[in-house]
Amino acid sequence: MEETLEGHLCEFAQLLSGRCVRLEARPPKPSAPDNGPTLKVAKLSQDAYLPTRATAGSAGLDLYLPNGNLVVIGPGERRLVSTGLQVIVPEGYEGQVRPRSGRAFKDGLTVLNSPGTIDSDYRGELLVLLINLGEQSVTLMSKERIAQFVIAPVVKVRVEEISGHDGPTTRAGGFGSTGS
Repeated sequence: MEETLEGHLCEFAQLLSGRCVRLEARPPKPSAPDNGPTLKVAKLSQDAYLPTRATAGSAGLDLYLPNGNLVVIGPGERRLVSTGLQVIVPEGYEGQVRPRSGRAFKDGLTVLNSPGTIDSDYRGELLVLLINLGEQSVTLMSKERIAQFVIAPVVKVRVEEISGHDGPTTRAGGFGSTGS
């Protein structure tokens, strides 16, 4: 029955966009045991899926499109996509929303503001800003992995004002200035 529903949804997406990239949705897997800080996650809807770690060596947690959702992103279009989750990033850390490498390579689908930073004091819904840089529309189905979420330590620096000539003067170039 679910295969039939997916087929109908893909056909519907084709009618809307003229083209459709069919994707296999994977159900969430249980995460491997963790030894770092705790990421607290609240489901804002019972249709949301908790983030999971694909393998014990995975740096990121997979973020999923909530159940019952269908998102079509045309070539050159961007969408703010719901995860249905609220996260509490531990103090001293940030959450980074990153693209999935396979989707970026195969379909040109990436996180526009990569990495998107989620501060430890942010309490809104975890959203993913996706852009389709490919040539075909991309259809995201329920339970599909849409991005990765990485927790990284934050170094707090002090800001000290200096006069322009007090700084290093060895090099002032940038944006390709060292290339030939």
